[in-house]
Amino acid sequence: MKKLINDPSAVVDEMIEGLVRSREGLAILAGQRVVVRDDIETLKGAGRVAIVSGGGSGHEPAHAGYVGEGMLTAAVCGDVFTSPSTDAVLAAIRAVTGPAGTLLIVKNYTGDRLNFGLAAEIARGEGLLVEMVVVADDMSIDASGDNAGRRGIAGTVLVHKVAGAAAAAGRTLAHVKREAERAIAAVGTMGVALSPCTVPAAGKPSFTLGEDEIELGLGIHGEAGVERVAWRPVDDLVALLLNRVLDGLDVREGQPVALLANNLGGTPAMEMDLVARAALKAADARGVRVERLWTGTFLTAIEMAGCSVSVLRLDDDLLSALDAPASAPPWPGKGVRPRVDLPLVEVPREAAGAPEPAAPNPAVVAAIRAAAERLVAEESRLTDLDRQVGDGDLGANLARGAEAVLAEIEGYRDRSPASVLRALSATMRRTVGGTSGALYAAGLLRAANTLEGRTAPSVKDWAEAFQGGAQAIAEIGDARQGDRTMLDALLPAAERLAGGADLSDAAGAAQAGAEATARIPPRRGRSSYLGSRVLGIPDPGAEAVAAWLDAVAGALRAHSGEA
Repeated sequence: MKKLINDPSAVVDEMIEGLVRSREGLAILAGQRVVVRDDIETLKGAGRVAIVSGGGSGHEPAHAGYVGEGMLTAAVCGDVFTSPSTDAVLAAIRAVTGPAGTLLIVKNYTGDRLNFGLAAEIARGEGLLVEMVVVADDMSIDASGDNAGRRGIAGTVLVHKVAGAAAAAGRTLAHVKREAERAIAAVGTMGVALSPCTVPAAGKPSFTLGEDEIELGLGIHGEAGVERVAWRPVDDLVALLLNRVLDGLDVREGQPVALLANNLGGTPAMEMDLVARAALKAADARGVRVERLWTGTFLTAIEMAGCSVSVLRLDDDLLSALDAPASAPPWPGKGVRPRVDLPLVEVPREAAGAPEPAAPNPAVVAAIRAAAERLVAEESRLTDLDRQVGDGDLGANLARGAEAVLAEIEGYRDRSPASVLRALSATMRRTVGGTSGALYAAGLLRAANTLEGRTAPSVKDWAEAFQGGAQAIAEIGDARQGDRTMLDALLPAAERLAGGADLSDAAGAAQAGAEATARIPPRRGRSSYLGSRVLGIPDPGAEAVAAWLDAVAGALRAHSGEA
């Protein structure tokens, strides 16, 4: 197990210290794992209801992250996935409760209910005004089944927000509790895990999953879900989650809701945006009106990969509470009202050039087709090479560009060579990502400029254009032969052509240059960060050049034989 921790037994205390020292407005309750607002005495004097929540740690930014104006007054932190003690909860109640009283927001887990409930009972015996509500938003569990009831999961954050807004508005404890209960009755959540998490003290994953397995309906304590199923695309998966929640809440067509797309801890932001998109798509399919949407990391299970989707049925008061200001950094502020239509800005078109005379060029078209087909065929090999020395995207990038070229190649037949190369440059620039797209586009554009006005270029003209293209790549890439790049194949080939050799000889020089890169320490590109670890593996960019140049040579030989 590798985690950014010191002693597993000190994780919670050190986490709290790091949080409080890096944020204004927070303090630690002396001797307790309790984070409080540092203006608590002012709040009590102003007659404000205090909002206290908490539970086991490992759910960050919940719960301590939500301590701030408009949300929580204090958060009680237990050990990882373990309820805090009754005494810790009682200490928090005593510290924050003024004449207006305190509301405890508790998730429906046995340990939390017992410890928060007992602390509330003791506090009431001491004359303190304390009420408690329990969040049970997990729609994967049958509320009437033979179990401990639905668990409290990410929907709890929306309850914090609603109750916090009422408290910040100066409402009474009875009113704040009533608003929290209305939110609890209107919220539902369901989650899915793609991987387990590892509790620091345990040092091993909480469960195991097969390569294509996922856990549906999990809680937030690293436990397995209620059902293990096969992986499916995100649109299908999120639709399943959302529909289960909408059905559980009896959300009807046209009803306004708020959506919370929550990262369980280990899901990339890119995938969370896909989750948000899928949730909106599923809501649209049901005719549900999404008035507010939040996407991000709100309540986690340490580093678990996966997500949960929460829905809150809205009325005007709940919507106002969600929109009310809150200062806790993990709360992103007023949610987005999703746009019905995807906004698009039209891209200005390139100015059209002067018409050019027809110039049939079957040999050029045959050569381009052969090069493109070879890059498509080489995708897997180039990808494998690039995984070993780079980021693994070269094969797919070049194949994507090649497929785009093949899709438009019939339009090249009656255009001048310069025009064809310029079109190739635009296609590579548009479809090939990373450095490869820019480099190939630059080389092709320079070659096109070299051939401008030459409707029937000679072999010498083509050699000059090839050399110009290679030079453009060297200039824009700030590289030279011997840097272990595509130039180690391009430049030897250009040199042979300039010396009068035929294309087959040039292709052989390119292949020799590509093979030689396996012995060259890298000085440019992503390989340069790996140093000697890449020795013995040829540069994939150079290998790609050797491959398409060999295909071009073969196509021109075949065309010459036909002629």
